[in-house]
Amino acid sequence: MNLMRALDAIAEARIEEAMRQGAFDDLPGTGRPLDLDDDALVPEELRAAYRVLRNAGFVPPEIEMRRERARLAALIGVLDGEDARLGALAKLALLDARLEPSARRALRNGGYEGKVLARLGPP
Repeated sequence: MNLMRALDAIAEARIEEAMRQGAFDDLPGTGRPLDLDDDALVPEELRAAYRVLRNAGFVPPEIEMRRERARLAALIGVLDGEDARLGALAKLALLDARLEPSARRALRNGGYEGKVLARLGPP
């Protein structure tokens, strides 16, 4: 983990140095807002459907899981009962497993996550 922080610090230092030297001053699009709706990586046949879903407020399941994980992590610190805390920790562990690519495939294929979540109950 410390290696990642060291690499982040080196990258930030190099970016700041390049900014001081003016390396980013003449880039195309300078001064204009970013196009955050760029869907160049989405297959052409899916772009219209993705745009409709995005405009309707739907987000990918992984984003929903990450939101739920953040909510649970914040909730664990304020829960009073040990049973409630253990239940929330178990759900957090399950979400972590689901967010890991290899585990996500295994859980999705077996349909097991629904049974586990139902058994754990609300936090």
